[in-house]
Amino acid sequence: MHTHFFRPGYIRIIYVFTIFSFSACKKFVQIQPPATEITGSAVYSGSTSAAAVITGLYDNMISSPNLSSGFSSIGYLTGLGADELTNYDPTNHKQVQFYENVLTSFSNGFSNYYFWIELYNGIYVSNAVLEGLSNSSSVTAPLKQQLVGEAKFMRAFFLFYATNLYGDIPLVTTTNYLVNDSISRTPQAEVYKQIVADLADAQAKLPSGFVDANGNSSTQRVRPNQGAATSLLARVYLYTGKWDSAESEATMVISNSDLYNLDSLNSVFLANSTETIWQLQPTNPGFNTWDAFFYVLEGPPGPGGNSVAINPHLISTFENGDARLVDWVGAFPNGDAAYYYPFKYKVYQYGSAVTEYTMVLRLAEQYLIRAEARAAQMNITGPNGALADLNVIRNRAGLSSYSGLTDQQSVLAAILHERQVELFTEWGHRWFDLKRTNNLNTVMGAPGNVCQTKGGTWNSDWALLPIALQELKINPNLIQNPGY
Repeated sequence: MHTHFFRPGYIRIIYVFTIFSFSACKKFVQIQPPATEITGSAVYSGSTSAAAVITGLYDNMISSPNLSSGFSSIGYLTGLGADELTNYDPTNHKQVQFYENVLTSFSNGFSNYYFWIELYNGIYVSNAVLEGLSNSSSVTAPLKQQLVGEAKFMRAFFLFYATNLYGDIPLVTTTNYLVNDSISRTPQAEVYKQIVADLADAQAKLPSGFVDANGNSSTQRVRPNQGAATSLLARVYLYTGKWDSAESEATMVISNSDLYNLDSLNSVFLANSTETIWQLQPTNPGFNTWDAFFYVLEGPPGPGGNSVAINPHLISTFENGDARLVDWVGAFPNGDAAYYYPFKYKVYQYGSAVTEYTMVLRLAEQYLIRAEARAAQMNITGPNGALADLNVIRNRAGLSSYSGLTDQQSVLAAILHERQVELFTEWGHRWFDLKRTNNLNTVMGAPGNVCQTKGGTWNSDWALLPIALQELKINPNLIQNPGY
């Protein structure tokens, strides 16, 4: 484990929320078209301006600590909600709510939107791009195909996270405020049908390699391609229990060794690593990732600075000899013990050369998806069995291969453990894994009692986030999740 000591005089930069032109809308489901150009025909009258709208969507994802990285990200907050992170700031209202599992729809005079705004803003922009391109005759055909594929992928991406965080959600596929103003919640099964349809269309339209905003071949892995659509589709099939389809989609990505290969642990999160399927490129020169900025400790965690550390429960799950505990976990001394922190991203000083991009999709997950899909189909041993894929990930971390495991239940438990120590603090994987494998109540309630150790009392209703009270007031057809 890496140890970082306090360096006097180092001042952390103050983050600034960068808002691009089309985020003027504030009631993201119940909205009239914003006073911007993304819904107008002018922006789609040329290839450059049309591509810029989608590029702006990626820029917004990385420019502030929201969904993708940092203290308001899905990975950070669900990490507090689950068993990955410990909160050391009792004054941070949002962190306390997630950490003690006491979320509300309204508090301190503000509606608790959590991730709702960012998700529906992304969905809205994706819809605007699709509508604008469908009416455009000026964008070249190849670029139009690419941009439609990217917009379909992004809509699927945002819908995936929205339905896994909130359950049944408004399925918004238009920018028509007359429709969106009164839309009700759609059953999750129908939302997943839309996600699968969007990803299948994205697969057919997106290039197999990596390209830039103009459709030219690129070494930057920062725009979704066919592999990204296939990877997310494999995850969707895993979440919905379509094991053979999950295995097939993951295999397509894993087999594409010309583009994707597992990298060494300390290279995984570098810009354009061979493990990258899709990353977000920093937009601020001299600044790498918000995760490094908010996770890496230079002093004890607490109010006024970096305020979380890795939960001891997660530390205890690493096996002896697991190189991920050495390479992906840092330590700040605390007497005879230490505060441990996520160290997947290592460059946190402002003004450093940009060498790390925020990872969204990577190859290791595809091995774990295929392992689980194969185990669910009772394909456990042999060169094409679940253990073969699981052992690829273990061996990369310096661990010995599993042997002697033959029963399905034990193998699925081993895969869940491997996902825990491989994907920690990345995009809410742990929270979603506990939910979809029906382990959330066991871990958070009895007998695990993780919620109790954090100062709360577990309620199974809290598997879903509450919808902000303001949204319910605006749209009477929206119904709150149970327990709020």
